[in-house]
Amino acid sequence: MTETARTETARTETARTETTGLELGRVRMLRVEHDDPRVQGLLDGLLGEYTERYGAEGAANELGRYPVTDFVAPLGRLVLAESNGEIVAGGALRPYRPAPDGTPGTVEFKRIWTSARHRRKGLGRLIMTALEDAARDLGYSSVMLFTGPSQPEAVALYERIGYRWVDPTTIDDLPYPKAVPFAHDLYA
Repeated sequence: MTETARTETARTETARTETTGLELGRVRMLRVEHDDPRVQGLLDGLLGEYTERYGAEGAANELGRYPVTDFVAPLGRLVLAESNGEIVAGGALRPYRPAPDGTPGTVEFKRIWTSARHRRKGLGRLIMTALEDAARDLGYSSVMLFTGPSQPEAVALYERIGYRWVDPTTIDDLPYPKAVPFAHDLYA
């Protein structure tokens, strides 16, 4: 086995394969590092989605605001959903605020995306569960996330799974003026 094959096998070994009842068939949930080549499927999907909803400049601004290196280990991670060799959904996490004692504290979920061809099949919920599991494994106790005003499906999902809306006027570092903030306790 070549070194490249060994590295790829090692990356894949952290994957959990889950058979879901989805029409997609078998979906593999993967936890990957920021430099895994499969992350490009997520980034390409996000670019298309953001461009459609916010225009090319808005998409470039959002993807440039948080480079993929923001999600590096040991405190960051990416999760991907793969079906038939295609990345169909994903998300990322990065440190948001450490706890007063210096432990990880609050994590921020970013880059949450599901392919338009695979929506309404439970993938968003699977991604959120995978992100929450990864955050707990990394020692985080709470989640902060921001979505955009042109993403009502995301708002509905977050509310449906128990995330609470946060008054944006109480956030000192709101990433953009119309951001819609949500918070969640990982141990509630």
